Amino acid sequence: MAEEHRCQAPKLCANNCGLLGSPSTRNLCSKCHRDLQLKQHQSSSAKLAVNQIPILSSSLTSSSSSFQVKDEQTAEIKAAEMVVEVRPKRCLSCEKRVGLTGFKCRCGMVFCGIHRYPEEHGCNFDFKAVGKQQIAKANPVVKAVKLQKT
Repeated sequence: MAEEHRCQAPKLCANNCGLLGSPSTRNLCSKCHRDLQLKQHQSSSAKLAVNQIPILSSSLTSSSSSFQVKDEQTAEIKAAEMVVEVRPKRCLSCEKRVGLTGFKCRCGMVFCGIHRYPEEHGCNFDFKAVGKQQIAKANPVVKAVKLQKT
């Protein structure tokens, strides 16, 4: 089977982007295949959002209800786009740009090398409680059944 792939002549991408396609990606190049998967994922999430919208009252006409559904869909899409926006990675304490070298604390924030320790940035994460939960989860209580006296 591996020999069949080697013997086949390379094919161009099905989207005519000029790159070579692969049979495993439906004759698409890696970029077009990734874009296709992204579109499919977005369309499936949009279908789920439409299914989760509550049914409007029957007193409204069908045309006006379809406009309202479209308005709700656009509002949800705009909300999703707002969540995607990410600001540049900066230390929360000193606003120093950290880029790829930033340290993510358990409190969920990113810090520079100086403020990466919980004592330095005044972390409010409860390390003791998390440690106790991990220990309790790893070591369940083993209790034997008591013997009855006869």
